[in-house]
Amino acid sequence: MAAFVQAVWSASVPWPGLVRKPLYSDAGSGIIFNLAGDVAIGEEALPEGVILLPISTRAETIVLASGAQLAGIRFHPAVGYGVLGQHYDKPTLLSPEHDQLYRLYRVYAELRMQKSNERKVDALHRWADTTLDVTKVIPDPLQKALACIEQDKAPGQLSQSNDLSQRQIERLFKLWLGMPPKRYQRILRIRKAISFLRMRENVNLADVAQQFGFCDQAHMTREFRSIARITPGQV
Repeated sequence: MAAFVQAVWSASVPWPGLVRKPLYSDAGSGIIFNLAGDVAIGEEALPEGVILLPISTRAETIVLASGAQLAGIRFHPAVGYGVLGQHYDKPTLLSPEHDQLYRLYRVYAELRMQKSNERKVDALHRWADTTLDVTKVIPDPLQKALACIEQDKAPGQLSQSNDLSQRQIERLFKLWLGMPPKRYQRILRIRKAISFLRMRENVNLADVAQQFGFCDQAHMTREFRSIARITPGQV
């Protein structure tokens, strides 16, 4: 399951309490089960129910009020489209009448019965293992292109290690990720830099910019503000 799922998770906020957490962009999407309480992502208040998430292209903030209970599954880039069959432009409540494919409201009902976050995670793992057919979720040419960008190959050179033309690869990215390869590379680069900065203190930002392929420190700062909505010094 790790090949197509980034994380299976559950969270709850005791009384009294308030949780505010950044959600950094990762070009992925997922499903949130809002089991109880007030929850918002950015400007969008999430109703209780099964919430289908858009592809993450810029950082947002999630706010959980006292008593909030959530669980969810986060897919790797492109997998969300393969599983759900479409993109969403904002967090979208799945209506029960459109829930024929995966019976997500059955999962929702089971999650509400579980008393601990650990049991909720176990329930989601069981659902994913028994329900999702991921043998061919992502087309092989797209999988190769994603791997090339992960290895820092230039987006304009993806056809060199693929059977498709550059134009065909770009169409695959647009269909499956909702963005061109260059945008995906920018998001991935910021994500890697954030992970690096979180693990180290007092690093030279100019060196970090060079290490992760930015033109210079100013370029890295502009990209952070555009995608992560913070500066590198604020990580």
